[in-house]
Amino acid sequence: MSQSVNTVTLRKPYLLFLGEETNPLKAKTAFGLRDWVPESCIGQMHMPGGHVDLGLPELDPSSASAAGARSLLIGVTPVGGRIPSHWAQALLAAVQAGLDIVSGLHTPLESVPGLRQAAEQAGVALIDVRRPPANLPRATGKRRRGKRAAMVGTDCALGKKYTALALAKAMQTQGIDADFRATGQTGIMIAGAGIAIDAVIADFIAGAAECISPEAAPDHWDLIEGQGSIYHPAYAGVTLGLLHGSQPDALILCHDPSRTHLVSWPDFSLPSLQEARQLYLHIARLTNPDVRVAAVSLNTSALDDAAAHEALARAERELGVPAFDPMRTPLDRAVASLLG
Repeated sequence: MSQSVNTVTLRKPYLLFLGEETNPLKAKTAFGLRDWVPESCIGQMHMPGGHVDLGLPELDPSSASAAGARSLLIGVTPVGGRIPSHWAQALLAAVQAGLDIVSGLHTPLESVPGLRQAAEQAGVALIDVRRPPANLPRATGKRRRGKRAAMVGTDCALGKKYTALALAKAMQTQGIDADFRATGQTGIMIAGAGIAIDAVIADFIAGAAECISPEAAPDHWDLIEGQGSIYHPAYAGVTLGLLHGSQPDALILCHDPSRTHLVSWPDFSLPSLQEARQLYLHIARLTNPDVRVAAVSLNTSALDDAAAHEALARAERELGVPAFDPMRTPLDRAVASLLG
């Protein structure tokens, strides 16, 4: 399916830049790309002292370009989310080799001394995926062709992106016309296109969501990565705008059964699954009165097999729809429920 002209678009395949990182937890973006789109990862590149290993060939920018790479993607998060000054020479070498630079960090790539001029001379792009495209429209609220499933959650950081990716892959395996639609920086890097919704001016969040999931063939499904939670005191506004602009036909409710309160917000308890279903359906019906909850996705990574099985069974009894863990269980019943 064609992407909206208003979305960020990346050139694949990638050379994954790991800097001098030694902690794999600081390279989650790079590992996510390797795990979800290995065909788009042509190699890895380190700075002296770095030894996080993705199991990919070690390439410099010239070798990667010769092997077919089109972008150098920063796959690590340095302290403060800023580009260290000593990375400048490596980034300059990449643009001189004909590679776009893709970053999800807070430092704008253009602020690296000499990088913008070098990119212009080489005819390559500097892409800050957290910078939203210009001229995003306001939402119209008008229905558009195609089918959409939105990932919504009882909290942040509990598997909405992985749920959407896993469902898209499972549907594609079954021959269903389906796409993952990215709304966050790592999702954009995996998909190669999208908009970082949390960086969009509030008035245009729903309009950006319409651009992310444009009109499509009647039997095409978009699996839309969720952001935040309607129950979150800081991020609910992003969730609401994304939901209204997505106009989902179906919701996948994502939850971590091991949590009792919002992560880093201990004064806010998690809602029950039934309460969350009711509220999400209520607000989603503004732009699609026929929306339904098709399945519940549980992040059971903190549970052993027996506890995970019981949590899934309990969620299924509570909501009356299939329950699954996208990293642990089959998705066939969830896909069948989604298709209706």
